[in-house]
Amino acid sequence: MIRIEDVIAKVQDNRPASDVDLIRRAYLFSALHHRGQTRASGEPYLVHPLEVAEILADMRLDDVSVATGLLHDVVEDTLVDLDTIKEYFGGEIVGLVDGLTKIAHISNLSKEKQQAENVRKMVLAMLTDVRVVLIKLADRLHNMRTMQFLKPEKRARISQETLDIYAPIAHRLGMGKMRSELEDLSFQNLYPDEYKRLSREVDARRPELEAALDRIQAT
Repeated sequence: MIRIEDVIAKVQDNRPASDVDLIRRAYLFSALHHRGQTRASGEPYLVHPLEVAEILADMRLDDVSVATGLLHDVVEDTLVDLDTIKEYFGGEIVGLVDGLTKIAHISNLSKEKQQAENVRKMVLAMLTDVRVVLIKLADRLHNMRTMQFLKPEKRARISQETLDIYAPIAHRLGMGKMRSELEDLSFQNLYPDEYKRLSREVDARRPELEAALDRIQAT
């Protein structure tokens, strides 16, 4: 399991003036309130916010974003309310957590309303603070990476939503690497046989493609 000090080290490398005490406090707060919770894999729930924080650190986001990544599920999944978040971490973080919580609540809507409403709220969130969307994308990416422990119908639903909503938003933001991984993971879950066939074909052509790339780079 990734350690919080590994996340902090990445943040300091990217942004030396970061408030690492804020990140440590967010980690301890998250660990306290997610204590005893587990994921579908059986591992401690805390692994998820830690992995989200690492993705955000890899994206070179600021200390507030990384701290929010550690806190992003506490209002939705524990007894903590927004007033408590504001008391401990201030208005900037509570605003981000609130935006993320509102997006999470969309999953309770019917499928017909869900997609339009999701896009609408995501766009509104971007208008106030684009970091809400970036943190949500990091959250979705880690969830997609660990989908193997969910039931097939839930994997299919989440993958389709990712393909329809989150991957296009990553593309619109110019985040090609994240868009590509979200699409690959979604395709793998929705069309496993086709994914295996295409993977074999790509692997078979890899030497030819890499040789062509080498020639282009040399030129």
